[in-house]
Amino acid sequence: MVDEVVLLDFWASMFATRVRVALAEKGVKYENREEDLWNKSSLLLQMNPVHKKIPVLIHNGKPICESLIIVQYVDEVWRDKAPLLPSDPYQRARSRFWADFIDKKLYVASRKIWGTKGEEQEAGKKEFIEALKRLEGELGDKPYFEGESFGFLDIALISFYSWFYAYETFGNFSTEAECPKLIEWAKRCMQRESVSKSLADPKKVYESVTSWVGL
Repeated sequence: MVDEVVLLDFWASMFATRVRVALAEKGVKYENREEDLWNKSSLLLQMNPVHKKIPVLIHNGKPICESLIIVQYVDEVWRDKAPLLPSDPYQRARSRFWADFIDKKLYVASRKIWGTKGEEQEAGKKEFIEALKRLEGELGDKPYFEGESFGFLDIALISFYSWFYAYETFGNFSTEAECPKLIEWAKRCMQRESVSKSLADPKKVYESVTSWVGL
């Protein structure tokens, strides 16, 4: 039986980017359906009636929602190539903890950088940089978060890299000045075809965000 794999996607979404990278790492062929988030398709509403959000992976007609859950699903279903999660239960739990930290701390702070102004924006910038520094500490001197191999936590974070230019421009700061090792890691990740071909163009992201906030 040939797997039928469809991804309901949005080009600039860091969450959808995670799924694109994971599928590329596994060499999974799939149909990409770009969604208009301001005019959501009936398929998206049918496949994700709870949150009504992308990404949604439809595997043989069955929907899987939420990016980190999808990446773990991809890792479990296509086991024969490029394992993404660590084999050790403790390390696996640790990777999931930090991925959750990215969504609950880093992402929430990042939205304040481009979505607010004044004191709230400054607070968001401070929270964002603090979160990055914590992640840089977790990375340490390793080439990737899980060690020598590119994996789950790398995917969870590298998807934000295409937004860094927008964050820095709106917030007037340099990620490289604040977290040089993290930028070295990001550049290392970008050497992987699965990453470089999946991430959106940073300038295009910035231009789109600018239009969204009405500047």
